[in-house]
Parts: sequence; C-alpha cells; structure tokens
Amino acid sequence: MIAEVIVDVAAYPIDRPFDYIVPQVIESIIEPGVRVKVPFGRRNVLGYVTRLKNESELEIDKLKEIDELIDLEPVLSKELLELSKWLAVQTLSYEIDALQVMLPAAMRAKYEKFIVVNEPEQIESEDFSRFIAGRKRVSMKEAIEFDFLRVLKKYAAEGIITVDTTVGQKTAVKKERMIRIGKKSELQRILESLHVNARKQTELIQWMIENEGQTLRAKQLFELTNIQPSVLKAVIERGAAIEEYVEVYREPEAPGMKDVAIPEQLTDEQQVALAQLSTSIKSGKAETFLLHGVTGSGKTEVYLRSIQEVLAKGQDAIVLVPEISLTPQMTSRFKARFGPLVAVMHSALSAGEKYDEWRKIHRGEVKVVVGARSAIFAPFENVGIIILDEEHESTYKQEDTPRYHARDVAIRRAEYYGCPVILGSATPSLESYARASKGVYTLLTLMKRARNQQLPEVNIVDMREELRTGNRSMFSVPLAEAIRKRLEANEQIVLFLNKRGFSAFVLCRDCGTVVECPNCDISLTYHRAHERLKCHYCGHEENVPLACPECTSEHIRFFGTGTQKVEEEIAKLFPVARVLRMDVDTTRQKGSHERLLRQFSEGKADILLGTQMIAKGLDFPNITLVGVLAADTTLHLADFRAAEKTFQLMTQVSGRAGRHDLPGEVFIQTYTPDHYAIELAKEQHYEPFYKHEMLARRQFGYPPFYFVTLVQFSHEDLLKVADFAEKGARYLKENLSQETVIIGPTAAAISRVNNRYRYQCLLKYKKEPKLTEALQQLIKLYKTNWMKSGLVMTVDVEPTSIY
Repeated sequence: MIAEVIVDVAAYPIDRPFDYIVPQVIESIIEPGVRVKVPFGRRNVLGYVTRLKNESELEIDKLKEIDELIDLEPVLSKELLELSKWLAVQTLSYEIDALQVMLPAAMRAKYEKFIVVNEPEQIESEDFSRFIAGRKRVSMKEAIEFDFLRVLKKYAAEGIITVDTTVGQKTAVKKERMIRIGKKSELQRILESLHVNARKQTELIQWMIENEGQTLRAKQLFELTNIQPSVLKAVIERGAAIEEYVEVYREPEAPGMKDVAIPEQLTDEQQVALAQLSTSIKSGKAETFLLHGVTGSGKTEVYLRSIQEVLAKGQDAIVLVPEISLTPQMTSRFKARFGPLVAVMHSALSAGEKYDEWRKIHRGEVKVVVGARSAIFAPFENVGIIILDEEHESTYKQEDTPRYHARDVAIRRAEYYGCPVILGSATPSLESYARASKGVYTLLTLMKRARNQQLPEVNIVDMREELRTGNRSMFSVPLAEAIRKRLEANEQIVLFLNKRGFSAFVLCRDCGTVVECPNCDISLTYHRAHERLKCHYCGHEENVPLACPECTSEHIRFFGTGTQKVEEEIAKLFPVARVLRMDVDTTRQKGSHERLLRQFSEGKADILLGTQMIAKGLDFPNITLVGVLAADTTLHLADFRAAEKTFQLMTQVSGRAGRHDLPGEVFIQTYTPDHYAIELAKEQHYEPFYKHEMLARRQFGYPPFYFVTLVQFSHEDLLKVADFAEKGARYLKENLSQETVIIGPTAAAISRVNNRYRYQCLLKYKKEPKLTEALQQLIKLYKTNWMKSGLVMTVDVEPTSIY
C-alpha cells in the first residue's frame, strides 16, 4: 500500500504529495487525514496522509517507508481534506499551510534535534566527554548552549556522532492524578498490620475506610485529609488504593455575564425570517441568507432558534463572531441556552485550551461551536447551519497565509453538507447586499427593534463650531451635559474613540518635526501610562524626548487624542465617574475581555471607554448614552472602503444605546458633519447609504462592480523593491487580458514598515480567466528567482484594505 503525504515543509518545489510505503503493521488502520512521521531528506518531518493507493508512478525501491503513525483516527475528515485543496488554489498558498490552518497550533509539529553518540571511545575532547557523561543521546540545544558547536561539526564529519530529529506535538494531553480507594476488608487488613508509630498512615486508612470505593482527585484528597504526599505514597504501596492518571480537559473560564431574558414571543419579522430558515434547514439544501436587521432587532434570537432546530435534527452548528470582545457575551448566551453542548474557540484561549476544545468537537462531545474566524474549520462531520454574526467585519479575512475569508469557507462547507449559511448584520458589506439584491443570497430583514423600542436619537456635533466658541476640550458641550445627566441618573455610558494611546503624535512647535518610528514611515504614538512612544506597526518603543531631536527646542507638544488621554480628561471633568478602558493595551492579559465586560454588566462602572472592540455586539440594558468622540478617524484613510467602514462603525456603536426599556441617545462629534457617511449614520438608514456608495463605486470601478487583487512587494533596499515591482507589473500586463486594469506599481500608503520598503500593484477586473494561472506563474518566478535576493511578495485576492 502507498500513501500520498503532504510534508510539513513550506517550499515551492515541495508543494505536492510525496509517495511513501505503508508498513504492513499499520496497513489495516491507516486512513486519509491522519498525521504521520516520515523521513524527508536527512530528517524526519510531520506529514498528512491525503490519499491511499495500491501503486506508485515511481519505482517501489526508491520509496521510503512511513516512520510512525501519529493518529489512530483521522484528524482531518474527507471534507476538510477536499477543502484544503480548494483553499490552497483560492488563496494561492501552499497546501501544507491550508492543512495546518484547520488544526489548533498545539497539533502542529515541534521539531527537536538530538546528538546520538555512536563511538564514545573515539571522543578526544575531555570537556565534551564530561558533558556527555555516558549518555548515548543529548539535546543539540543543550550542546550549543555549552559552546560545543565546533566540536559537534568535527565529530559529525568523522561519523563519531550523528544528528537525529524527533517530531513531537507542541501541546500534550492534560492528565490528572486520581486515587481509587480499595475495599473495606482490604483496608481493615492493612490497618491491623500498621506499626503503632505510623500514626498518619493509620489516620489516612481510617478515613479511607469511611470513603471506601470512591475515586477522587489527588489534590482533593490532600485538601480533605491534610496529609503529606509521602503518606499517600506509602499506603498506595501497601495496596490501600490504586493510583491512575486520567485525561482531563483544560476548561476555558466561563464568562458568567448577565444576560437578557429569553423572549416569550418572537416579533412578526423574526417569525417570518425563522420560517424561511426552517424551510431551508428541513430541505437539506445549501442556501445563503443575508439577515439584515437594525441594531437590537433580535438577530441573535433568530440564530438561537435556528440552532435549536438543527440540534433537533441531530446536526451541528458553527457560530462565528468577529471580535474576541464579543465572544464572552455570545458564549454566555449560548451556554445558557445549550449548556455543555457548546465549545468556544478564539485567540484569547491558551494553546492547551484550544487543543482541548478542538478535541471535544472532534470527538462529538459538543454540538455547537462559538468562536472567531478560525472556528470555521471546526471538525464537525454533520454541519447543519453556519452563522457569521456582523458579517461585514474585516476581521473575517485572514491577513497571513493562507489569506482566506471565513464567509467564502462557510459557503463552501455549506455546499458540501447541504445546509444554510446566515450572514447577519445591521450594516452588511456592499458586496453581500449587492448579492442579496441580485438574488444570489436570500434577503431577510428585521427593520424594527425586538421590543418595538425607538432607535436612539442621534445628534451630530460640529466640532468646528465648538472650536469657534472657544471649547478646546475633546468633549463638546452637548456631550458633556448628556454625560452629567446620565451619571446623576445612575445610567451607563459608552464612549468610542478608535485610537489607543494618549496622543496620536509628538510635534516640535518650533521646527515642525514629528517624532517618527526609525523602522517605519509612521509617527510614534505617545502612551502616558509608561511615558513611552510606541509604533503600532513594528512594536518599536522609545522614551519621550525632552527636546526636539532636530533643533533641540524644548517646545515639544503632544497632538491628537487617544483613549488614555480621554480617560484622564474624564477624571478631570467627571471625578465621580467610574471608568473602564477597553483597548489593546488593557486587554493583553488572558481573560481581560471577560473581566472588563463582566464588571460593566454588573454595574461596577459608569463609563465604558474603548476602541472598535466595544462598537458592536454588546447588549447591556442600562446603556442610555453613546458618545463618538472623533468620527473622522476612519473617514479619511487612503482606502476605497473608508466611507463604508465609517458608516458601519457609527451605526454599530449607536446601536449600543437604548436597547431595552430606557430610551437611548447618541452624540457623534465630527469635523465633517456634511459627509454622507456621517449624515446617513444619523438616521441609521442603510438603503440610502448603499445607493450613494454604489454610485461612487461604479464611477471609480471598485467592488462590487469589479474584483480586486493586491500584489505587494517589500525589500530592505528601496531601488530593488521598485525594480522588482516594475518587473512584476510588466509580467502581469503581458499575461492578463487588456480588460484588466493594473494600477501601479506605486509606493504603499505606509511606504516603510519594519525597515522594509513597500510597493504594490492593484489589479481590477470583472472577468479574468487567466488570473489564477498568471498569479501562480508570478509566484513561481518569485520563489525560484527573486526570493533569493531578500524580496517578499504577497498576493491578496479580494483584500479588505489596500493601504
């Protein structure tokens, strides 16, 4: 028997299956989808069996044998193996990358090199001889740490030692020590045989007699009996109990968020939407639904009831949310409804927790998975529904290889299983809404809030006028007054600013110098907490200068506003207010999202201040005021989606107010109040915005009227990157049809990141049959010739941003 194996080596010539002989001892148990260890070159590597066959095109004596079978059951189903091939083609990536993205990081290979001593008597070096000290096998890492690299090279060349590579898994299965107490008669016999001085053992045996036959954790036994481990070890040796190690799961901490009550009755709109979804679930036909509902219209309840139907059929459900910050509340809601049938998968979990959640899904111990983008690859084999909440979010697109979009993967998996996909949003992406308008997706609408409350009253504040009246604060007079009223009434407030840090940049008032990152063409952001300047692109940090680095003037000032500065300003204006700040800086630690949101849900804070992680999905009954401190942050980016992203953010964050019994109010502060994205966000009218934006997209030839692909080049040498970008653009022009528009090559909006200069080409096309082939050939050219010179080239089909 021959196995086709994709090996764990991401390189262009190796991106194909390799044939290996299946040893006779594992012929009866090996299956496609299992992991194996195989010899590849001079070392052993991890591999994935994708196919089994009886013959090979190569001569049998040239084939190597599989070294070891890692899994008894496939970790990748037939469907996921097929999906990986499709994903590799769609994203122009290696098949090994497509396979590995489907598994938790803990299951990827951990390679470790060891030195095997073949002829210890030939070793002349006394230091090395002492280091080995009779060992036949030592860690290469340990030998290098002791500075034996030169000695190793010499002995390896002479064959005295050889280097062996072991392949392991990054995270092991967690096991817990359990103690099974014996029968009373045996314990009585042991008690009688104990020496009179063995008092602690006597006490433990007496306790065991009272608890005969029980099995409990060793930790628990120590707590109950207050004995030392040595005492337990002694009685186990006498046969009083049996010690065993049992596999246990690392359980992620339950969010424990307060949730709203389950509605007794659905609204008419919810019932209509649910009826259509129910028909699709029963029919077993793949269908994509766009659930367009205003904020607070009860989309989550529609998801929950659809899942109930799917579970009643004995099928599984996948629910995706775009931000980790949404996961705690969504998880609480799903666990309240479906209990232990829910697994959670997102990046805030430890590697071990992710691995254990994955194993629960793989073993069929849960029926619903709630998680971020990667949860789309949950190893269910009977999927009945896939849901993407806030489907418009750019976080559903993977920024690293393979650059997949979770929506496309969801639709592909749904076609395989014949099940519906729900794309839910109050502000759908233009591409999704256009598809729904053409009938490619089925449009379901919820235009009223679930409890028939009014949408919050939205006020646009022109900050130019505030400046003219002498108000230089980041809080306009109307917003400050509204905050005071809510604080007096013990109601909660959400303040949104999509900029972390204290100030956007540091500027010299004498010569105009802005302190920039030495590695990137971007200004450094001032963080007050640690008195540091930080680059949010490459991570560079430095102290705040006391004088201008150019003219040595002391007139250094901080300009712009970040969440830290807002927090300080709130403390001055509203000293009684209890504030929680939620941004990347305050949510670095594990469990911090859950902790902050739990505190806010329990009323332990009056104001929740944060970046876009608080803009959507949160549902707290006491929030009556939302303040957007700077609506222009995303509006003037060099991106054709800037207006769309601004409208979506404004609408989403406005929807956090007045979702329950108390009426809501929103203040949007802006310097461009007459921009259509701001004006239409005030009314929360999606249709007029969609029509207006579509006219602009048609005029300038952007999605959804055209498809786009971004080809980006980066190099440490500016002249070289410009030259390679020119060669790449010329190659594409020669190999693509004339209908495809190639913009560039041109410098990227941020032209240097981490000391690498960036150039890019943007391809715009309606139909381009040669696109995949031309891009594959360009990638081949890059990987065989250009890559050696230090160039990095990336190809992103349908990017979410182009700067």
